[in-house]
Amino acid sequence: MPTPLRPICMNIEKSTRRIVGNISLSLDGRTTGAGGDYDMGWIVPHAVTDVARDHMIRVTEPATTVLLGRKNYQGFGGFWPAVAGNADADPRDRAFSAWLNRTEKVVFSTTLTEASWENSRIVAGDAPGEVRRLREQDGGDIIVLASGSIIRALLEAELLDRLSITLCPALVGGGARLLEDGLPASTWTLTDTTMSASGAICLLYDRVA
Repeated sequence: MPTPLRPICMNIEKSTRRIVGNISLSLDGRTTGAGGDYDMGWIVPHAVTDVARDHMIRVTEPATTVLLGRKNYQGFGGFWPAVAGNADADPRDRAFSAWLNRTEKVVFSTTLTEASWENSRIVAGDAPGEVRRLREQDGGDIIVLASGSIIRALLEAELLDRLSITLCPALVGGGARLLEDGLPASTWTLTDTTMSASGAICLLYDRVA
């Protein structure tokens, strides 16, 4: 009697989306200066270099979802949408603008009632919960753009896979810090580093454990 054929089971694991935090830091670990949330003029000279622009394109290109806090959403939304159509702008800035315009933007806010920028939506809930839901969906990387509070929340929830840091050669002496005591311990490996003409260093760290 022939042996019955057994069904072949294929265990295909669904790939999870990489979660990336992108931010600029001063040498003393600040995301803003002593003047408050909008004291970031010290970042500008280092953000417009060829190296910084190339780095930004490299880390954002694989992403299909952007995470923003209210302040960054409003700040980005007041500048970037029109850059894609500005013939005088740097081609990399135009490419970044076009990418931002077409990419899904998730805005974490309990006060915003309207998100007028195309492909935007507001989430009043917690960032880790929304990121866990997004991670189960199809798509590319999920990237946090310049929001220290969201990056900290994802570090606390152990959800961040990659850190993209532009380390600026400035001591600002005050302002918000990215990293505070109490975060879970983790290990990271340096996967890419480039230095700009301004003295800033663009760093990519991937989480190991």
